[in-house]
Amino acid sequence: MCGLTRPADAARAVRLGASYLGVVFAESPRQVGTAAAREVVAASGGVPVLGVFVDASADEILRQRDRAGLAGAQLHGHYPLAVRERLSREELQVWSVLRVAEEQDLAGLQELAEGASVVLVEPRVAGAHGGTGISLPLELAALARERLGNARMALAGGLRPETVERAIALVHPDIVDVSSGVESAPGIKDADLLARFLEVTRDARPRG
Repeated sequence: MCGLTRPADAARAVRLGASYLGVVFAESPRQVGTAAAREVVAASGGVPVLGVFVDASADEILRQRDRAGLAGAQLHGHYPLAVRERLSREELQVWSVLRVAEEQDLAGLQELAEGASVVLVEPRVAGAHGGTGISLPLELAALARERLGNARMALAGGLRPETVERAIALVHPDIVDVSSGVESAPGIKDADLLARFLEVTRDARPRG
């Protein structure tokens, strides 16, 4: 559950079964400062909260980790393997992000998986990093899942309560990441959409 700006939304998401929460430090309609991020972490009940960063330095990410209590970082932009490994050594969950518009964009998947806990695959939209509501073609997402092998994959992009079940069935991601698909306004989660989304994802999990 990404793009959180209010602790009440974080607490509701946790009650409804969210496995991860996200706060955006990069420039965005959902951008938060350290104090707001710390409030979301306080409301998380121990559920991991990741910070979303775009081309931030490792030092800045670690400072925000210490100030806000982050459990991980979602890395948009260019982050060399050495940076990912440093953040991992600092016991942060590292989510590498691959933005995809066509099959040739998948060439970087294996590289991004090195030193990362999760590879997040999202649509490539000019001038934006996530939260656009634009869907990633599921055939490309399924190809990404296949090429990642045993690496953990998160799927993002245009997911909503009415679309996420099909996406899970076709792609088989380990994690689905949603922001705008459960909002009434940027950064404001809609309680009903939140509940429906998490209910669908819970029911879509493989049994046994």
